[in-house]
Amino acid sequence: MNFPDDLKYSDHDEWARLDGDVVTLGISDYAQDALGELVHVELPEVGDSIAVGEALCEVESVKAVAEVYSPVDGEIIEVNEALDGEEETVNTDPYGAGWLVKIRVTNGSQLDALMSVADYRAKVEAG
Repeated sequence: MNFPDDLKYSDHDEWARLDGDVVTLGISDYAQDALGELVHVELPEVGDSIAVGEALCEVESVKAVAEVYSPVDGEIIEVNEALDGEEETVNTDPYGAGWLVKIRVTNGSQLDALMSVADYRAKVEAG
């Protein structure tokens, strides 16, 4: 399992990378592995407002459908349209080309509630 050090992680297995006031969000290597091969990603609309804890998109695999939750309040400023027809990119590169959305954050301190890589790794290893 891959757990990049520069990310924060949620209880729902999302990862977040802050760059200025923009958070790039995706699902962790652990989450994509548990889901299996992704066959569909339902992304939100650019311009949508989102609140912390709200479902912002769905990922569908051959095994299950899972919701992806926002770790922050903000506005969707970009979605990864390259995933349309290439959903497996989330499986092969979850922290790079497989990102899902970019959110302009209205309350950056909400990221403080997320887990460090050490805490997330411990959660995953504990099962």
